[in-house]
Amino acid sequence: MSFNNTKQRAQVSLLKTTALILAIGLALSACGKKADPAVAQMGSGMPAMPVGVVELKATSVPISAEAVAQTEGAKEVEIRPRVGGILLKKLFEEGQPIKAGQAMFLIDPVPFQIALSNAKAQLAQQQARVEQTQREATRLDGLLATQSISKREADNAGSDSTLARASLAQAEAGVREAQLSLSYTTVTSPLSGIAGRFEYSEGALVNANTSLLTTVSQISPIWVRFSLSDSELATLGGHVSPANVKAVTLILPDGTEYAKKGKLNFAASGIDPQLATQQLRATFDNDDKRLLPGQFVRIRVTTGTRDGVFLLPQAAVQTNDQGKFVFIAERNKDGKTVAAVRPIVEGGWQGTDWVVLSGLKAGEQVIADNLIKVRPGAEVNPHPFGAVPLAAPIGDSAKKSVKKG
Repeated sequence: MSFNNTKQRAQVSLLKTTALILAIGLALSACGKKADPAVAQMGSGMPAMPVGVVELKATSVPISAEAVAQTEGAKEVEIRPRVGGILLKKLFEEGQPIKAGQAMFLIDPVPFQIALSNAKAQLAQQQARVEQTQREATRLDGLLATQSISKREADNAGSDSTLARASLAQAEAGVREAQLSLSYTTVTSPLSGIAGRFEYSEGALVNANTSLLTTVSQISPIWVRFSLSDSELATLGGHVSPANVKAVTLILPDGTEYAKKGKLNFAASGIDPQLATQQLRATFDNDDKRLLPGQFVRIRVTTGTRDGVFLLPQAAVQTNDQGKFVFIAERNKDGKTVAAVRPIVEGGWQGTDWVVLSGLKAGEQVIADNLIKVRPGAEVNPHPFGAVPLAAPIGDSAKKSVKKG
């Protein structure tokens, strides 16, 4: 009996607790209903997200393409001796300017001086022989006239004189050859330029026409070799030639543009089948010697201008599976300024900006910052890109909520 009473008391206590919980829940529910309108109104009146926008203005940009290039001397020659011998002296400074005809090396001239003296002696001998045979031919001609000698003897004397004159011409050529060989002992530069590194040392034995002593590179003007791919050629309008190139600009390794414009002086007539590129070469004035052979630079080739395009900052252009797109700030049917997606067709780079060929209109506002938070249809508060945004006004619903409070 006592057990049943205890059970009944526990059930009554549970019912009382349940009733108390329900009462508290109803009270809280009533309070919540009173607060809901204000909370909802405040939530719907949160400030629109500030975004920087670029107002589109149509402009013109050059039709151009850039490529990696390398400089080289307009003329590069290898300095080799024309005669062999002991290299006595180097007559120039490595890496310094050289003038055409300037002496660069001296090869031991003594053996060639001796050879010249020998050639001159042979020449003198032949000259004497010519005089002797000429006198003999003249004397025998006189005797032939008196029939004191036979015709054969007179003819032989004339032949000896002719052979002597031929030998004289050969001796004269030998002298000129010896003089030329002697002159080759002073090795000179065939052009003006910059001297390279000396490959030997003084006192070394060098061989005629084979030993490479140094090089000389003509660097004013200087040449720049580069190539363009099929896609780059398509951007420029097709095959490149000196006739359709308007400007050639050289970009130095530090990113600055070379002060002087170049000219295209070679364009391959076809596409290299191995590299799928067109080989090209440009020439630039280089009087100040700022450019040196072997430098890696960039070349920009311009073939014309493209009108009616837009320039956008790099950050404004997004990429998805379907290509490039941007967000624009526009009015929706409710009069609110919201973000909208707009696909575009880009045309490469112009400096640090994207070139937009189509998909946008002049006067539209393209969102260029805060893009990580932008969603299609989201309300935005636009301000000029790069400027500090103004404080966004509180929405109408928020104002009404504040007044009711």
